[in-house]
Amino acid sequence: MADPKPALVLHLSAGGEPLIFPLTADSSETVQEKLPDLLKHGGVHSLETRDGNTVSVNFVHVAAAYVDDLSRKGKFGLSV
Repeated sequence: MADPKPALVLHLSAGGEPLIFPLTADSSETVQEKLPDLLKHGGVHSLETRDGNTVSVNFVHVAAAYVDDLSRKGKFGLSV
């Protein structure tokens, strides 16, 4: 089994392709805990990506957001 590769996936309100930001395992847990509040109330949140960059997201413009594992094969995103 491959090592987990968590990523923040953002679907913007304006549409288009989702934005995908690779995360470290530690930061993915923190981001996942904060997502419900950020989506409900909006606001700007900064996070560090796996490659060491800092990304600031204004959640007022985000329709859906979730943390997914990029190492899964065949399935990505919200599944039923």
